[in-house]
Amino acid sequence: MQKSKMAVSLICSNTQSRVSSVLNRDVKQFGKKYMFDANEETCWNSDQGDSQWVVLEFPQNVRVSEVKLQFQGGFSGRKCRLQGSLQENDFTHITDFYPEDDNSLQSFPIQEPPPIRRIKIVFENSADFFGRIIVYSLDILGERMQ
Repeated sequence: MQKSKMAVSLICSNTQSRVSSVLNRDVKQFGKKYMFDANEETCWNSDQGDSQWVVLEFPQNVRVSEVKLQFQGGFSGRKCRLQGSLQENDFTHITDFYPEDDNSLQSFPIQEPPPIRRIKIVFENSADFFGRIIVYSLDILGERMQ
């Protein structure tokens, strides 16, 4: 009988992150680090434009089982594309998901996830007319691979 592993947060101090843009390049107020600080007062705020994105690189290969996001209502992604890769810039499609346009913490389970080292979330379009995305919280759950 195989022992199933509990999903844990895969984001740690050695996880590297990049984002497509920051509103007015004001990283002190709206930088990417605020998605991971567990503070409901702070957020990452993208600049305007379609297809904003977040890339996370984990210190080891992982299997992602769930993505958790909390947007600001009016600035959520309408259609989001989840991609993964084992190699630099070799992203392949994993799944699409469609968040609600509200302030709640939303969860998106991933069926049969492949092993990856990097994950990319592309917010293909936004509820905001100008394409801005505001994320208060982002967590990636799954298992670390040996």
